[in-house]
This record gives sequence, C-alpha cells and structure tokens, in this order.
Amino acid sequence: MEEHNNVNFMRLLSDESNRSTVSSDSCEYYQTEIFDQLPSIQASRPEQDRQCRWEASEAYQDVPEVGERISRGLLSRGPKDKASTQPLRNMVMCIQGKRDARDRRKMQISSIGFWESWRRSQSINWKRGWAQMGGTLSGLLPWQRSLHAIEGRFGVGVKAYFVFLRYLVYMNILHCALICGFILGPTTFYGRSNSSEPLKFGGNDSYLDFFLGTGYLDRSPVFFGFYTRGSLDLPCLNTPLLYLAGILTIFFLSLILVVRRTTVGYKHTWMLGKRYSMNVSYKIFCGWDFTIQDPAAATLKHSFIRNDLKLFLEEQSFSLREAQRTLGQRARLFLLRSVLNLLVLSLLAGAFYLIYIATKTSGDESMHYWLVSLVLEYLPPITITFVNLVLPHIFRKISSFEDYSFTMQVNATLVRSIFLKLASLGIYLFFTLKTEHQQCGENMFGREMYKLCIFNFLANFCSAFLLNYPRKMMQEKYPSSLLSRLLGKQRFLIPFYVLDLVYSQTVFWVGVYYCPLLPLIGTVILMGTFYIQKFMVLRCCVAEQRMFRGSSSSVLFHFMLLLGLIMAATTLGFNLYHQKDTHDKNMRLPCGPFGNGKTMFNVTERCVNSLPSLAQTTLRYLASEAFALPLILAEIIILTSYVSRGRANQKAIERLKDMLVMSSSDKRFLVKQHATMLRRQRNPHRVHSAAIEEDVPPPPL
Repeated sequence: MEEHNNVNFMRLLSDESNRSTVSSDSCEYYQTEIFDQLPSIQASRPEQDRQCRWEASEAYQDVPEVGERISRGLLSRGPKDKASTQPLRNMVMCIQGKRDARDRRKMQISSIGFWESWRRSQSINWKRGWAQMGGTLSGLLPWQRSLHAIEGRFGVGVKAYFVFLRYLVYMNILHCALICGFILGPTTFYGRSNSSEPLKFGGNDSYLDFFLGTGYLDRSPVFFGFYTRGSLDLPCLNTPLLYLAGILTIFFLSLILVVRRTTVGYKHTWMLGKRYSMNVSYKIFCGWDFTIQDPAAATLKHSFIRNDLKLFLEEQSFSLREAQRTLGQRARLFLLRSVLNLLVLSLLAGAFYLIYIATKTSGDESMHYWLVSLVLEYLPPITITFVNLVLPHIFRKISSFEDYSFTMQVNATLVRSIFLKLASLGIYLFFTLKTEHQQCGENMFGREMYKLCIFNFLANFCSAFLLNYPRKMMQEKYPSSLLSRLLGKQRFLIPFYVLDLVYSQTVFWVGVYYCPLLPLIGTVILMGTFYIQKFMVLRCCVAEQRMFRGSSSSVLFHFMLLLGLIMAATTLGFNLYHQKDTHDKNMRLPCGPFGNGKTMFNVTERCVNSLPSLAQTTLRYLASEAFALPLILAEIIILTSYVSRGRANQKAIERLKDMLVMSSSDKRFLVKQHATMLRRQRNPHRVHSAAIEEDVPPPPL
C-alpha cells in the first residue's frame, strides 16, 4: 500500500498561520480515515489538539455543563450562531442548502425557550425591515434610472464618473445648508448695518453684470462685501464670527468626507493590489457584469474581459522584456525619458507664463468696446481652460513614447495633468492675491472665482453641443469622408473628465470665503454638467475598448480632491493672516463683516476676553505651544493602534492564504486517492503485485 505519511510540503507554516480563529469548531473532528490523512489536518493537528485541550479545560473550570458538552462533542458553534439570524436569501448557498438551513432553524426554535425564539424572530424581522427600507431609499436617489441605463450600456467605469459627480452635488448641497444657517439666515433676520445701501437693480447696472460679477451682482449677497455687521453685535455672537464659523465648518466637514472616502478606497485598493492580485481564473469566471441589459453592451463586456486579459499578458511580457534590457538599452531609454520630461517641464513653464500674461492683460483698465472688455475680463479663465484642455492630451501622447507599461502610462498622464490643473490654478491665485486693489479686495477675488466657474461651465456646454454633437452627426451621415476618418470616434475619457470635476470643486472651495453663494452656483453647475455629460455619453460617445479600472483610480481622484481642499485652505489662511496688514496700511477700502479695522484676530480675541476666566485659560492653553506635546502623543498612540490593527489584518490575510494553499493540497490529495481507488477497482491483481514489489526491499549492491 502507498504510504501517506511521507508527503512533504514546500510551504512553511508559522505559528500564526497554523492557528485559525475563523471557526470555533476546532474540537469537532470527523473521525474518518481519509480525513485524518488530509495534508491540512496533518499540518495543523498538533496545534489544534493543544488549543482544543486548553479551551476545554478553561471551559470545564468555569462552567461544568459546558465541559460535559465538550466531552460529548456537543460544543456550541458560538459565532456561527449569528448566521441563524441572517435572512435565507442573503446566504450564499444553493436552494437545497437553504431548505436544510430552514429546517435546522425550525428544530432550534423547538429546542430553545420562548424568549430566545422571540428574540431571534424579532432580529430577523428588524434586518428584513432595514433591508427593505434601504432598498426603498436607494430607489429614491436622484438619477438612479439614468445611472442604471449608463451602467447597462457602458459598464461600471463610466457609471463611477456620474456617481462621483452626484457625490459632489450632495456635498455642495450640504455646503449650501451651512451657508444658509451661519451666514444668510442671521443676515436676513437681523439685517445689515445702517450705512449699507439698499439692493436695487438700476442706474449703471446691466445684464452683462451677471457674467462679469460687477454692478448689481457685486452689491448682492453673492459676494463678501454684502455681509456687513447688523444689529446682532454680541461679543461671541455677531456677523463676523458666524461668517468665519460657517466657512471653517465647511472646510472641516469637507475634510472629513474626503478623507473618509480616500481611506476607504485606499483599503479596497490595498486589498486588491499587487500583493494580493487576482489571478486569471478570477477574471474569467468572476469578471462578468450582471447589470448589463443591452446585447451590444454584453458584446462590449466580452471585449473588455478579453482586453483585460491582453493587458495582463502585455504587462507580464513587458516585465520580462524590462528585465532583459541591456545596459546600453537602459542608458538610451533613460536619455529619452529625460528629454521627454524636459519637454513636459517646458510645456508647463510655457503654460504658467501664458497664465501670467493673461492675468496682467486682464488688469488693463483702459476703456474698450463692451465685447472687447468682456473678452479681456474672461482672458485668464479662457487661458486656463485652454491649457487644461490641450496639454493633458499632449501628455498622453508623450507618455506613449516613454516605453512604460499601459498602467504606468495612464498614471504618468494623470499625475502630470493633476499638477497642471492645480498648479495653473495656484499660479493664477498667486498673481491675483499679489494685485493691489483700491476697492474691496475680497469682492475682486471672489469675482475672479465666479468667472472661472461660469466660463468652465460654458466651455463644457460648447464642447458638448458645438463640437462633439456635430462631430457625431457628421460621422453618422458621412462615415466614409476623410474628415470623419481623421477625427475618429468620440470616446468618453473618464480620467480627464474626473479631473475637470476635481478642478471645478477646487474652485468652489477656494472662492467660498469670498463668494458665499458659490456652493449654490456650484450645485446648479454640477447638475447642469450631469445632464450635459449624460447627453454626450448616450448620444455622442462610444465605449472605450480598454477597461477602466475605477477601483484603483478612485483613490487617486479623491486624493486629488484632498489636494484641492488643502490648496483652498492654504489660500484662505494666507489671506486671513495678511488681512491685518492690509487694513493697517489702508491699501483698500473696508468691506464685509471684517470692515472698520476688524480682523479675525481681534474679533476672536474680544470673544475670548468676554468668557469666564476658566474658559479663557482653557482656550489659551489649547491655542498655546504647551498643548502641542500631548496632542502629538495622542496622535502617536492613535497611529500606533491603526498600524497594529493593520499588522493584525495582514496576519489574518496570511492565515487565510495558508488555508487556501492547504485546501488546494487537500483537493490534490483527494484526487490522487480517487485515482488510486479507480485503478484498484480496474486492475486489482496488478495493484496488489505492485504493492508487494514496493514492500520488498531492493537487493544490496
């Protein structure tokens, strides 16, 4: 007979990998001969015996009844009892398994008491009710049918863009609620200062002011200068403090929301990263999108899976080709990449210089015709939009010559485009803040942010209806023309459109202090953008032939959003810090809630001085340098706990990987045993003679 005790395994198992806390049934062994011969049982039996004896002795010392149950092999399943309260339709098993689970539940109900049976039934009813309520609320979400239609025709990647857009709409609606509660509400109820002029449309006002942000719109609640100090003038409850509290609350809540989305996406990407990458079998058998309804979309999904496999094989072949490069090839490639990176830096420098020239030209106050004045006012937004529209496509072409893998090409293009969009906005903010204004400087800055938002929306509108739609109509009517073949089919490039959303949201954050109604304007703009992009996707675009990996790129998108928020907070901090100097030097007229020599510092100082002595001491301690040490220690403790949790999760993942390896060993062992049994049944005499020959020792040499 074959000896099964001589089986050797190449994988080394540590103490952590041998010990498994996934199930509490470690003491229940199926006493069969074949089960004792499994490789996983042979590898983990000593550790399980020790752990089982230890748990049994502990349980016997604490509760004698439990010890008796252990001795009889009737130990309760513990954590597995939680599955008894799970709805049957949510359990991953076949119909017969669900029927058996239902019968077991009925037997458990008959064997347990009345109160336990009532508790379980109530738990099941509560979970069922919450699931139905969640399904009903998810059906009431806006644009649900549109998202379902887009997902059915273009897949999950294009839908992820529209879900991200809807998330930004929700966040701006929250900002609008905060603006109404902290700024608009108190100003409307308590009024403004007596020296404020009434808001009327007339005189030199024109409808062109709604595009330029001047005239009537400059005196309206849209901008900073409207919110002067009214009858609400308590030491710790006044218009300046409420205005500042509203803006800081917007930034704080935005930080929480963006960081949460970034960390959740990072954990998902880390779990699906290269360390724990999915194999090809998963992509083949589990890569289908069951939300697809259109036959053309189903055919496209087949091509997605095929192209994903091609991409996987291309990356593998690229890794092999990269490892086989000679020293001369690497030197030539390094020189080529250096030249291309210098070209990228030259393009970025030229773009920044172009923005600087546009900003200086826009500041020319000489009299022109109204159309020329309108173009000059919008010259910086036009320049920034043109740069952000053209250069990312040039970066995409440049990355194709750098001999990177396809994933690295996409990431390099995204990083360069991120730097371009945020740096161009930062350069424009720098030159705008350095410009000296004799009028209300906050209104001037808010006006520039307002024009950026308006022109960005107009550019998206014109791009969809004046460029992409005529291009699609020409390709439908004249598909064989030279121009149609040169232009090609319009594709929805998800990364570039997400970059546009991040840029728009960054502008909203930067201008919310100077233009408090900018979140409301941004909500309207984003809702209009949704319908414009929906029209362009469903009517003008064809699906991309290469799979967009939204799960891996969503972290980068939210990280870009976090960078935009940091830029906005830095701009606000810079302006507030230099607010006192500008007022002391009389560089501009006082306006807004911080007029008449009032700044954020003296307003908050007045509020703190009016508080009781204990509160003053506490606040001054929190704002002092002595509080920095315990704060740093608390951060170290929190970070240490998170790192420890991450290491524990890593060990759990390692144990699960060991279990997968051992389960595959068990399957191979069982297949081998099955083949041996079949051979014995077919040729019993030959197998018997072969066994006798194996038992006879070989003759000595």
